[in-house]
This record gives sequence, structure tokens and C-alpha cells, in this order.
Amino acid sequence: MEERRIPLIGDPAPAFVAQTTRGKIDFPKDYQGKWVILFSHPGDFTPVCTTEFVAFAKRYPEFQKLGAELIGLSVDHVYSHIKWTEWIEEKLRVKIPFPIIADTTGRIAGLYGMIHPGASESAAVRAVFLICPQGIVRAIVYYPANIGRNMDEIVRLLKAFQTAVKEKVALPADWPKNGLIGDHGILPAPDTEDGAKKRLAEAQAGAYECYDWWFCHRKLKEAA
Repeated sequence: MEERRIPLIGDPAPAFVAQTTRGKIDFPKDYQGKWVILFSHPGDFTPVCTTEFVAFAKRYPEFQKLGAELIGLSVDHVYSHIKWTEWIEEKLRVKIPFPIIADTTGRIAGLYGMIHPGASESAAVRAVFLICPQGIVRAIVYYPANIGRNMDEIVRLLKAFQTAVKEKVALPADWPKNGLIGDHGILPAPDTEDGAKKRLAEAQAGAYECYDWWFCHRKLKEAA
């Protein structure tokens, strides 16, 4: 059996040239300096996918404000994508403002591990790849064909990663509404005994809030 190697978090995003509803793209070259949400869907003219594309389109200005672009993908032909987006605009009054890749051979879906044989031999699952401006994969999320994606979580994931990098912190569950520390960021834990003592002293001086030396948090410089 041929071993399949899909990109993992921290890997360079596999490069490809593809035909889309907005013309040919050379990825990630054409998107240098931008965040990208690359996502696949099982097929055009399907109800769940239609609800997702409407949801992505409605949140597109928010993604752009965060410096991110959206790219959709399925193994359908480009003329199917075009007819489907025309239908969405005509019937649902929503214009799809981002490109959709026509991956008819499944080559790109294969590069990114979007086709899971246990789910379908020919259709892509609902994969989401968060790719940073340097072309590195920063997060990966998979959904089954029968469950639509949560746009709030995808936006939160993008905001959280950008914030964590900028503020040099980790972020808690349900950020920015965590039940223990709210919208604060978690400091990296000290890795020496002296560092642990120093961290507690700094907390006592009011620099941070701590449950213990290994669990300290602080207010972020910019509100979430």
C-alpha cells in the first residue's frame, strides 16, 4: 500500500497551480503576505455545502479585515462551480466573492489529505487549513460530510493564532471567554527553579496573575 503523507501543523503548505472560478492561481506564491483559509467541500449543488458557502461569503469582509483570504475546493469541474455560484446568487441573493478550485483529478485534495477513503473514495471531506503569510500550515480541522462547519470557530481560530503570536502567549479554552481567566493570555511556563521563583515574585509584585508558577496569565495589550 502506498504511504500517504499529508501536511502537518508547522509544515510548508504544498504548492500547486490550479484553475479556479476566478482564473488560474499559483499557490502559495500568489498569496504571499496574506493569511489563507483553504477549505474543501464534498460537492457543488448539495444543501450543506450551499449553507456553508453562503456563511463563508457573509463573513468574507471579516476575514479580509483580519488579512485573510478564502479559497474553496472540490473535485467538481469549474463550470459546475460557476453554475452553482450563479444559482446561489440568483436564488439566495448571496454573491460568492472568493475563488473555488476545480480539482477534477483530486491531485490537490490528495496533497492536502482532503479525501478520506473511509468517508468517500471520490469526494473531499470538509477540511480547513489555516495557512500563515509565510506559507506555513498553522492549524487543520476536519469535519464529516454530513456536518456543516461553524464560522464563528474558524474566525476565532484565525484571531486566536494571530493574537497568540503577536502577544507571545498561549490562549485558553473558549478564548476570549474562558471560564477561569476570561480574555487573558497564558504565559509560557518557566523551565528552571530560579525562573519559577522569579515568576512568583513578579506575580506578587502585580505583573501577572497566577494560580501557581506554571499557570500565570496576563491582560493582553489589545482587547479581543
